[in-house]
Order: sequence, then structure tokens, then C-alpha cells
Amino acid sequence: MNLSDRPRRLRATPAMRELVAETSVEARHLITPHFVVEGSGVKEEIGSMPGVFHVTPDTLIEEVEADLDLGLKTHLMFGIPDHKDATGSGAVADNNVVMRAVSGLKQKFGDDVITVTDVCLCAFTDHGHCGFVKDGRILNDPSVEQLAKMALTHARAGVDIVSPSDMMDGRVGAIRELLDENDYTDTSILAYSAKYASAYYGPFRDTCDSAPQGDRKSYQMDVRNSREAVLETILDLQEGADMVMVKPALAYLDIITRVRAEALCPVVCYNVSGEYSLVKNAAAAGLVDEAAMVRENLLAMRRAGSDLIITYHGREALQKGWI
Repeated sequence: MNLSDRPRRLRATPAMRELVAETSVEARHLITPHFVVEGSGVKEEIGSMPGVFHVTPDTLIEEVEADLDLGLKTHLMFGIPDHKDATGSGAVADNNVVMRAVSGLKQKFGDDVITVTDVCLCAFTDHGHCGFVKDGRILNDPSVEQLAKMALTHARAGVDIVSPSDMMDGRVGAIRELLDENDYTDTSILAYSAKYASAYYGPFRDTCDSAPQGDRKSYQMDVRNSREAVLETILDLQEGADMVMVKPALAYLDIITRVRAEALCPVVCYNVSGEYSLVKNAAAAGLVDEAAMVRENLLAMRRAGSDLIITYHGREALQKGWI
């Protein structure tokens, strides 16, 4: 055959493939989530998410210390309080579980660790919604006021990045304004800009005991839409977001690519609980090569345009040399 172009030349050996690889996944690209509960001395595996644990602020320090040795420097914390009420008052209470987690990490590790906190009311409300509820409706503006106060409590604890995940209109601007008014101008905002009303969140809601009464389709995005993701991203950036996020990841790689094309800031995606548990369960059943699948999934997210990935796979992937 007389072929001038033979692309296989650059795939001939492992060394050659490594030489021309366009995409990589490294520890610095990964953000590790943690589920922090009240009390002390707790490290309990979550049944629906093998290898993921409920921890208390003290055992969180041990987990993060081990992660730092692997190069995992960025850690996202979700607070799970004992007390829940209609307004999520625990989210803005002094010395709540999230504040203790953040302050403990910063006291121990200083700037060697980057702390991120989830800003949302769902884990703190008895109805499981991300905002205030009246007559079955989710109230936007009163919810935004509470969310901004929640972000301020995290800033007071020393958090590096607050991450509003509620999908209320205007919450990024309200958070930025309140942080700046209180001299927390250096606290960054990672906005969940394109968060879809997805079926992939099941294990997470079980983990946080935050399944809503009804659903969240009146504020989270419709899975059928893509232009809306661009609009939400533009609005969040106009309001002061420093980074933007797409959630979930695998079923929304096209959205990651669209957001990447519009945003000059870092783009983050969330490799969510359902995506994680599907891989874990398939691997446990002997149906897939877990290492190869995790690597392929993470590479796909990076290839689509994500600068950073929130994932539950990070620790194991690094420990076992999958990436």
C-alpha cells in the first residue's frame, strides 16, 4: 500500500504513545470530597459508596494528612449536622461542624492544604431542599440571604474557597458582596454553575441524609438543556465567581466542553456519587477492569475541558498507580 499518512506510527510503542499523549490526570487536578459528621473519633464506611467514609473533624485531619502524602492538596467538605430544621439554622451557627473541620485543617496544615466548603442548605434542612420552602415552593431571595451568611461563617473559619451548590438565582453575587463587606476579599468562589437535576446523585443523598421532599427540578437544571448551562456560567462569572463547575460529569461531557469554550476561568467537573458507585459495583461483580475504567473516565473529563475534577476515586487511583 502506498500511504503517505500512517497514524499508527505514533501509536507503535508505549513510549511513543506517552510522548504524544494530549491529556493527563495528575494529583494536582483532583479535589477530594469528605463527609464530616458531629462528634469525634468516627470513621465509618458509607454502605452505598465503598471506600468513602463519614468522618469527624479530628479523623478528617488524619485522612487529609494521608492524602497530602499522595499529592492530594485540595479538599471539599460537606457538613452533616445532628440537628435539622426548616431554615437550616445550623448552617450559619457559630462553631458548626464545617467551621470546626476547616479550622482544624488550617491549624494543622496551614497553606499546604486548600480547603473548599459546600454552601447549600439541603443537609441542614428537615425537608432536604436547598433553600427555604413555603407552600411547596422554594423561595429564592430569602434562601440567597441565608446562603450568603453560610458562606461568611466558612470564611470566618479560614476556608480558601466557598462553593455554592444550591442553584438559586443571584447567590454568587450575594456571597461575593457579603464576603467583601466583611474583608474576606481573598476568599474564592467556585460556583456550581451547571448543576443538573440528575439521577446520578442517589448515593450522595443517602450519605448526607438530604433526599428532598419532592424533587429539585424547579431550581436545578433540566437534563435536556445545554444553552442554559452557558447562560448560568456567564451570569455566575458576572456576579464574581472565580471558578465554575459542571455536575455531573460523565453524562455531561458535552456541557463541560461548551462551558470551557465560554469561560476563561478554571472549569471544574464533579465525578458524582452515582458515577463512582456504578464503577465500584461493576468492578465488584467482575464485569470491568476498575483501574482501566477509572483512568478512562478521568481522562475523558480532562479531555472534555475540565481543569479540575472532584472525585471519590483519587486516593485509590494514586495509591494503586492507576493514574
